[in-house]
Amino acid sequence: MTNNLFLRRAAVAAGAILVATAEFAILHSAAGVDLAAGTPDATRQITLAAVVVAAAVAALVGWVLLALLERLTNRARVWWTSIAVAVLLLSLLVGPPSGVGGGAKAALALLHLSVGVVLILGLPRLRLEGLNR
Repeated sequence: MTNNLFLRRAAVAAGAILVATAEFAILHSAAGVDLAAGTPDATRQITLAAVVVAAAVAALVGWVLLALLERLTNRARVWWTSIAVAVLLLSLLVGPPSGVGGGAKAALALLHLSVGVVLILGLPRLRLEGLNR
């Protein structure tokens, strides 16, 4: 991986984290949405730290998977996009429904979608642009 490609993908990962951070701040502080998730027995508050860590883990895992696929197949972008979309859909089925209240469910869905879209559109695209230069 070239240094330029590394920096560009790191920027996409940082962008996903920044988007999640900004959304959390807007939803939690400005809009007053109580971000909480849980089961009927236990509820936990979703903190900014949890949002940052979740976005960072998603970005890192997606980046590593893409890098591995690029080494193993000529159709890395197709495979990666398919897997990433499936993981995003699965996260939407599992994460947001655990929100406590309609506002938390909508906010969690928005957070999952925005981080997923930034990573799905940003990470593989940079590889193709990097090859054309």
